[in-house]
Amino acid sequence: MSDRLFIFDTTLRDGEQVPGCQLNTIEKIQVAKALEALGVDVIEAGFPISSPGDFNSVIEISKAVTWPTICALTRAVEKDIDVAVESLKYAKRKRIHTGIGTSDSHIKYKFNSNREEIIERAVAAVKYARRFVDDVEFYAEDAGRTDNEYLARVIEAVIKAGATVVNIPDTTGYCLPSEYGAKIKYLVDHVDGIDRAIISTHCHNDLGMATANTISGVLNGARQVEVTINGIGERAGNTALEEITMILKSHHDIQIDTNINTQKIYPISRMVSSLMNMPVQANKAIVGRNAFAHSSGIHQDGVLKNMETYEIINPKDVGIDDNSIVLTARSGRAALKHRFSSLGVELTQEKLDKVYEEFLKLADRKKDIHDDDILVLAGAERTLNHRIKLEHLQVTSGVGVRAVASIGLNVSGEKFEGTASGNGPVDAAIKALKKIIDRKMILKEFTIQAISRGSDDVGKVHMQVEYDGQVYYGFGANTDIVAASVEAYIDCINKFANKD
Repeated sequence: MSDRLFIFDTTLRDGEQVPGCQLNTIEKIQVAKALEALGVDVIEAGFPISSPGDFNSVIEISKAVTWPTICALTRAVEKDIDVAVESLKYAKRKRIHTGIGTSDSHIKYKFNSNREEIIERAVAAVKYARRFVDDVEFYAEDAGRTDNEYLARVIEAVIKAGATVVNIPDTTGYCLPSEYGAKIKYLVDHVDGIDRAIISTHCHNDLGMATANTISGVLNGARQVEVTINGIGERAGNTALEEITMILKSHHDIQIDTNINTQKIYPISRMVSSLMNMPVQANKAIVGRNAFAHSSGIHQDGVLKNMETYEIINPKDVGIDDNSIVLTARSGRAALKHRFSSLGVELTQEKLDKVYEEFLKLADRKKDIHDDDILVLAGAERTLNHRIKLEHLQVTSGVGVRAVASIGLNVSGEKFEGTASGNGPVDAAIKALKKIIDRKMILKEFTIQAISRGSDDVGKVHMQVEYDGQVYYGFGANTDIVAASVEAYIDCINKFANKD
């Protein structure tokens, strides 16, 4: 008989802490519903006391989903817990996730405290949370660098106080898989009452070992894993849900099951990538563009003879259909809607009509329309209500010729034009833009990514622009990389212009 592993998804909390990847409440609900369909057991919906937006998102997600447990994060502070309780009032199944740092570094420098006082604060927080909910998870922040003997004392104390789940985070991604697995095993062997709580893993990928550490934790007794879609998260990210799920599905000898419908992995991966404007690297395990691509002649020959020669996973098991409908300029709305639906995106008829017009324009410019192109079109729909829009852009450049750009903007219905020269077409276009939008703005980061192959690719541009001491994140996509760059800059401007 197989063991059951609970999947705790923190895409909407830890994953959303990535700079520039914040979602609005409607987008969070869309992801939460997709997570429910995927089969996750717990959705960490936010950190309610951190902002009114997070508080409201936890409320609305609680209303929108039915069977997964909705979890709200807190510090070991009564006010945090009170706010979390209020945010969870509509949840059918609710959990409070509270905790405190336990490493000597955190105790000394973060809390200016001592080990005994930290245990007292941990116990008090768990007891207080249990007054409101039956399901309380305790996290021992920086457990990866916490002495095992002391960590065991903390975990034993919070279980006695009523914790139903104990989270052992490798907060800094420091542990080796052997160290992390041994830490979980130590708790299993030395904590009185450990059988009354579920041990959870929460691993970060700073040294590229999040998945390995998580699997090591599971093999040594953890029965909940805290993961994100595409492995997104602070710094180098979190353990990827799709990697853990497919490792267990592929290694039948482990005999640990999840509730995940693996055929929905690829659609939700693309949905999260699109909504958060965060590209999935081409060689990303399971969901990357090249995950099932074979360029070596020897590999191609082997796969054609028998897929198992070089593929341990059937692409269809993760929702990649090799026989999907090919989209061209002659495709109708029904085909486009079908492709969106297969990617986890549902559009109203009005939005579909608008996106379809943009699809036809793109199809005229591109030979092949890829899933990422389709998701870019869906994301572009969100810019329709921007206060500042690009009307036209013309750039002249060449070898030995200084680039000159002419740009036209629509600012709240009023037309403006600007012209400037620069060191290349992008520089000239942005200088022309800044002549119209006369603000002191500093370009902090500029990243270009082609999302498919060929000279007619759609290029995605990510920008960070500093204005009035704040950094704003923008995104643009176009087959013309200069236009995509200008669109990304305008996206940044719209975010602070709406605050003026």
